[in-house]
Amino acid sequence: MSRSQLAPGVEVVAVPGRGLAVRTVEGEFLSVRTGDADEDALLSRLSGTTTAAEPDGELNRIVRAFEGAGYLAGEPQRPRWPADRRDIRLLGDAVLTEPLAVLLRALGAEPRTAVHSGTSPSPDDLSAGDPAAVVWCLDGPVPEGLWDAADRLPERGIAWLRCHREGWQAYVEPLAAAAGDVTSAHVRARRLAATPAHRELAAYWSGPRTSSAPVHLTAPAAGLLAALLADDLSRWITGAPDADGLPARRRLRRVDLRTLTVTEHPVLPVPDVAPTPKQAG
Repeated sequence: MSRSQLAPGVEVVAVPGRGLAVRTVEGEFLSVRTGDADEDALLSRLSGTTTAAEPDGELNRIVRAFEGAGYLAGEPQRPRWPADRRDIRLLGDAVLTEPLAVLLRALGAEPRTAVHSGTSPSPDDLSAGDPAAVVWCLDGPVPEGLWDAADRLPERGIAWLRCHREGWQAYVEPLAAAAGDVTSAHVRARRLAATPAHRELAAYWSGPRTSSAPVHLTAPAAGLLAALLADDLSRWITGAPDADGLPARRRLRRVDLRTLTVTEHPVLPVPDVAPTPKQAG
């Protein structure tokens, strides 16, 4: 068996008086029943420093068990960013778009930052140049109607990703890549439906709002938001699988900017309202 090196994040530790234990990528410890296998030989196999010089049924059994549990390396690496989809259009506030552009360039994309006037642009303006995706980042609440045109981008084959801040909370919304995906309008409707303070939330969005000292995004907070956006976009555009948890196209993430804690919430599209039936007569 040639594939016997541990996967990244998986480690094996010798526990005094207890034998071997594997630490999984989730941080859990599991006991390893080595039976009659030589532990030193097993550790050498799992470290990738040696291969089996002669058949060893018991050692091979344990290595196969590691492989079956997904603890061995050999999974395909994330594909490179496709050359014909490198054009990514960034809109919004520089405190977020600048670190995002740095990350996207490192991943192989070619982001270009566009200036917006604060009013909702037309779908033709947003799709000019046929970008692979449009990412819009706001260091504040989303004004009513600002993202209406961008919600129609997936119908044109252009991915649509966004984030915004509300006080000390920031929201990274689901990536929309096709007609029927979750749009910003869907997220607003779902959030209003999920809170008993829907009138207050709607009033907060529409403004005006009175506050004391403004909230300033720190570099770590802006970097975290940029990293979440870049990872979602990279996974989608390269076809890499989602990480464990909710799929990116059905996930709303809330980031506490004071503690940098991220919580995930499932979100689905809002069906169109059926027309009111006409009354007979």
